[in-house]
Amino acid sequence: QVPLVESGGGLVQDGGSLRLSCAASDATFAKYAKGWFRQVPGGKEREFVAAISWTGRSTEYAESVEGRFTISRDNANNMVYLQMNSLKPEDTAVYYCAAKDGYYSNWEGDFDSWGQGTQVTVSS
Repeated sequence: QVPLVESGGGLVQDGGSLRLSCAASDATFAKYAKGWFRQVPGGKEREFVAAISWTGRSTEYAESVEGRFTISRDNANNMVYLQMNSLKPEDTAVYYCAAKDGYYSNWEGDFDSWGQGTQVTVSS
């Protein structure tokens, strides 16, 4: 069973908005820090996008998305979200949700549970 399942990706025009969702299958994840990463076509590594503490009180964003993207979570329903506004063609990537125990991080190596990803394509 895949621990995390992303949804909400799709095709949007430059300047548009999308909201990604990530559902966790295990109730344990409700108290895990969560992160969003993305991987561009042909890219070898996943790039950090945003992270949130398990309480939701602390967040961190990549400089490239600061002010445009917002990460949030609903622990009662074991969900995490990524609201993406003012999308740009360079935001095109597969977006992954990830979870880790303990404090949140911006390094993919710290996360041990991953979803399968959802494609976001921004057309110019």
